[in-house]
Amino acid sequence: MTASKKFTQGLRTFASDVAQGFFEITHNGFALVGLAVIFAVIALSVRPELRQVGEIELFSWLKTRQIALTGWSSEIDASDRATAINPQDLPRQQAAVAYWLSKKYRVAPEPISALVTEAYEISRHTKLDPTLILAVMAVESGFNPFAQSPVGAQGLMQVMTQIHSEKYESFGGKFAAFDPLSNLRVGARVLQECISRAGSIEGGLRSYVGAANVEDDSGYTGKVMAEHARLQLVAKGLNVPLNPAAPMPAKADRSVDKLALLSPS
Repeated sequence: MTASKKFTQGLRTFASDVAQGFFEITHNGFALVGLAVIFAVIALSVRPELRQVGEIELFSWLKTRQIALTGWSSEIDASDRATAINPQDLPRQQAAVAYWLSKKYRVAPEPISALVTEAYEISRHTKLDPTLILAVMAVESGFNPFAQSPVGAQGLMQVMTQIHSEKYESFGGKFAAFDPLSNLRVGARVLQECISRAGSIEGGLRSYVGAANVEDDSGYTGKVMAEHARLQLVAKGLNVPLNPAAPMPAKADRSVDKLALLSPS
């Protein structure tokens, strides 16, 4: 056998040995991966806490990758925290109110639907008409959850946060004034106390706006009661114009008789 033939045969033998070795390593590697997966599944079944740790690590890794790829992180539960409900999921009466308020005050129907639902839920506990609560909210802030008056009334219901700070303690503190549902609940509670103390809705509204001890509330009570009446008609399924023909009086100056808002918790 010539030297060239011996070299060619040796090269073929070498290549065959390399291929066979690679196959065995790969085969064994896949087998090891399969065994690792099986043992991992068994371990997670026996010890659930390992699965929880694994999930935390996985989400942490995914978040890190998200930041690396896009420059910012996305919060998975942000949608769950949003104050929003599909109006189509509401009862017909509540949906009618939500759509009407959405059109009139030019706000999205989804957050309005959440507020309408909450107002109807609050009415069960406070015995206040939900359309009255919504009317106060409409007049006070126009459904702006971040509204603030010059004298410190804040949020949807324009509650005087400093005066009623103790009512926000169960919601985590005074910053809850800017959480829509927390502000709505606190405001409804203040309104309930004002009406109970005054003995009538009209008197309670005067107290709520800080005009309990003055003759003129700058038309605030009349404005709330007019919106309340319109919302009652909307809830009954009637076609109510968004804007009344006659202009409504201006909102009262809340700086008047601020002490009238003081009430026991």
